[in-house]
Amino acid sequence: MPPLDPEATWLKPGRIAERAGVAVSTLHYYESLGLIDSRRTAGNRREYRRDTLRIIAFVRTAQRLGMSLERIKEALDGLPDEGLPTKRDWARISREWYDDLTRRIEEMTALRDRFSDCIGCGCLSLVSCPYSNPDDVLGRDGAGPRRFP
Repeated sequence: MPPLDPEATWLKPGRIAERAGVAVSTLHYYESLGLIDSRRTAGNRREYRRDTLRIIAFVRTAQRLGMSLERIKEALDGLPDEGLPTKRDWARISREWYDDLTRRIEEMTALRDRFSDCIGCGCLSLVSCPYSNPDDVLGRDGAGPRRFP
């Protein structure tokens, strides 16, 4: 995280939450995980830099893509300590996530294409099931869907 610049534009939690489309409790949660930073006023109230909006947008988008908060934090920890992230910084994260995102796209495509026939549970409850699961061998691997991770 870049150091907290006292000259930056600072916003109250309610304003940041409203602009980011999240609850104030989400800001507190993200802060507890080290995803964003705040400062305390003389009255012991939180304030967030305006550029925190960009970080929250990144976190929310990455979450929608299925990235874990741990993985998101790793990416944010790789951003420069001084100044705002550059296009080069975001491109580096994109390269680092490329294989994982490609795998997720392939899994989602497979799920979309097979969902009407089978959800990968191994239950053989559908007459048209394209999979074979004699003696419930998939059940030995545990509960839940086994064909789609």
